[in-house]
Parts: sequence; structure tokens; C-alpha cells
Amino acid sequence: MRITKIPKGLMIALLAGFSCLSAQPTWADLAVTYRELGIAYRDQGDLPASIAAFQKAVELNPDNLEGQVNLGWTLHLAKRDRRAARVLERAIQSDPYHVKTFNALGIVYLVNHDLAAAVLAHSWASWLDPNNEIAYYNLSLSYQRLHQLPWAIAAAQKAAELEPDNPHPWVALAIAYFDQDDRENAHQAYQQAIALDDRYSDRAFLMYLDEAGFSSEQIERSESVLSSLSGQP
Repeated sequence: MRITKIPKGLMIALLAGFSCLSAQPTWADLAVTYRELGIAYRDQGDLPASIAAFQKAVELNPDNLEGQVNLGWTLHLAKRDRRAARVLERAIQSDPYHVKTFNALGIVYLVNHDLAAAVLAHSWASWLDPNNEIAYYNLSLSYQRLHQLPWAIAAAQKAAELEPDNPHPWVALAIAYFDQDDRENAHQAYQQAIALDDRYSDRAFLMYLDEAGFSSEQIERSESVLSSLSGQP
């Protein structure tokens, strides 16, 4: 069901009504309400309102890891990645074994071009959960930028194995092979991406890869793979 926009006045009314349900509502209870509002705002694309709600949730219950991760991830979606990193770095101090926190933090490091930190975060996340496709996929992007191509290929292959219906790992695998001058395997990997989503045969669509963690250089490399696949100069 599609979530409609929540008016600010309704949010205040909901919170007031919630506080009347119990004679002594706890701060943790109120934090849950703010987290739910933050998720609703984020789902409808209102990132400023979502961030404000998650910030309030963290203020009310600073020890709740879910609130910290939601705040950090939403800051990332709003392209406030330096602040997102600080929030998520505090979160991992609370629980150094929480996979979702390390996934989120690793992605933030990746888009911040903190590649060594991204590798460390995603390596730990993949160790905590060997079936963590997110970690392997982002390791591939990180290693490709670091010109560690055998590791980039191995990580992309693992990500594609874990989530074969996702075209992103196949594109990551294609550009790693392409950088290794292995055009045959690069083309095969890229054709897998096209088979899953034929929009990847459209050069203009590749700009969307920015939302999947690709750098501008990696998007250009993807365009080069597509051009070579179609025989264009």
C-alpha cells in the first residue's frame, strides 16, 4: 500500500495521542513512535522530515541501535555522508557485530572515497555474514577503484552468486574484467546484466549507477564496456 504524505500537524497529534495512552509513557516508547514516523517520511521521500524524526528518536533513546542506523542511513540518502559516517561510527561502538550497521557504514565510506575504510567495513561485514551480498558487491567496487582487480573480480563473482537476479554485481564484474583487458569475460558479465534488465543496453540509463555506489569513473567504464559490446568506437 502506498504511503501518503503525513502532514506535520498530524505527526504532532499522533505523538500527543500516544502520550495519552499511558499515564507514564517511557522515552523508549516515544522513540519507537518517532522511528516509525521517520520510516514513513523516508518512504514518501521527505528526507528532511525523516531525519528530524530519527534525530528525535535517538535523543529519546540514544542506546537503541536501530534508531542510530536509521538516522545514519537517511543522512546518507540525503547526501550528508560525512555526518552519516559519524553517526554510524558511534553505532558500531555500541555493537561491533551488527551487520546492517557495517553494511551502511561501508557504503558511506565508499561514496566518500574512503576506500581503505570501505574495504575494512565490508570485509568485517562479510566475515560476520558470509552470505552478505551487499558487502561483497561493495568490496568489488572498492577493490576496482584501488586497482586490485583479482580481488574485485572475486568479490563481484561472490555477490553475483549470492544474488544472481541483481544486475549490479554483473556490471561490477564486467568493469573489473574490462580493466584487466579481459573483454570476453567482461562482455559475458555485462550481457548477464542486460538479460536481467534490458535498460542496461541504454547508455543514458547507466547514469543511474550513481545510486548503486558507482563512481563517475566506474560509470564511464561501464559505458566503455557497453560500447565495446555493441562494436561502437
